[in-house]
Amino acid sequence: MTRCRLCGSEAMASVVDLGATPPCESFLAADQLDQPEPAYPLHLQVCTDCWLAQIPPLITPEETFKEYAYFSSFSTSWVEHARTFVADAVERAELGAEGSDAFVVEVASNDGYLLKHVVDRGIRCLGIEPSVNVGAAARDKGVPTLTEFLSPETGAAVRAEHGPANLVVANNVYAHIPDVIGFTQGLRALVADDGWVSIEVQHLLTLIEENQYDTIYHEHFQYYTVASAIRALASGGLALVDVELLPTHGGSIRLWARPAEVAGEPSERVADVLAREKAAGLQELSGYTEFSARVAKVRRDLLKFLIEAAERGETVVGYGAPGKGNTLLNHCGIRPDLLAYTVDRNPYKHGRFTPGTRIPILPPEQIAADKPDYVLVLPWNLRAELTEQLSFVHEWGGRLVFPIPELSVVEVASRKVTS
Repeated sequence: MTRCRLCGSEAMASVVDLGATPPCESFLAADQLDQPEPAYPLHLQVCTDCWLAQIPPLITPEETFKEYAYFSSFSTSWVEHARTFVADAVERAELGAEGSDAFVVEVASNDGYLLKHVVDRGIRCLGIEPSVNVGAAARDKGVPTLTEFLSPETGAAVRAEHGPANLVVANNVYAHIPDVIGFTQGLRALVADDGWVSIEVQHLLTLIEENQYDTIYHEHFQYYTVASAIRALASGGLALVDVELLPTHGGSIRLWARPAEVAGEPSERVADVLAREKAAGLQELSGYTEFSARVAKVRRDLLKFLIEAAERGETVVGYGAPGKGNTLLNHCGIRPDLLAYTVDRNPYKHGRFTPGTRIPILPPEQIAADKPDYVLVLPWNLRAELTEQLSFVHEWGGRLVFPIPELSVVEVASRKVTS
């Protein structure tokens, strides 16, 4: 990657190089274990002109999302997050006004986890979801879903058929598209001239501060600050009017944007977050220089723990098979000799193996059957939810291990961090 995909600058600086890994959602079937497996460089860089952090576009969205292994509805907390968002968005965008013919579009709508709450309110809606399998699951829930990627042309076609959207939602997708300008133009094509666009995306500030390097993977082409998001939105004719800081995914931003012609002045919260980012050095190279060293320490600490547990004859298994977990496993070089298996609530992954590291993925019930000494929690961003779900491991004295932002081993019964 020699040029920034947002501003075209050649002023690119390295942030962290994680080597080469397979795409994080390319889970392997048993008959693929003896076949070659492609791996691609995973090197995060930042543009020192517009400060958009990004990785090279070495895979295409079509390779990843036509058949997708992630179903949002398997996370209880994420479904609740979506319900709360819909309630707030209906009020902000005045979607429930008497006699209104409000229309909501969600881009990358997954299995209908969010739009089902819109359907339940009797509000007209449409999901735009490129993955055939998860889009079918959404339709089974009664959520109208178009199987397509968003582009300016797709946005214009949806607008022509259904009318402009009062609210366009794009949660956890703004990082997943290499053509950030074209995607943003697609959002503008969808939204009404006086409508709202809501985008949730991981915040680069918390990624850097909390060592969340496992959220760097090939599906995520860019990583936003509010400052770089403002520039990205402007590329499609949108302007930021408000921002919320969210705990989701370890720390996210919810960007509220409107067509530039009606946006007006941004809220004080926008200025506050911009000031925080500047204070953290994210608009100069000093804010990025120590990140690589802190990533290396996460790797050393986790490997030391796993090796010492193996030498003591203790068993360690995983919980979850998220994309972030596969970045962590591959970067650390963890194989089944150190992590016997991992489990996941998603039946799609059962009987498959993690990309690169070839760790078996089993149903969650396997943990209670085997009673391991430790459970390594790979979706650490769901710490509260999963600590509750896994509370049963205290019955045999088992403990939970969280690798990010630093290694912690938790005695579930007391919720006490012991090391």
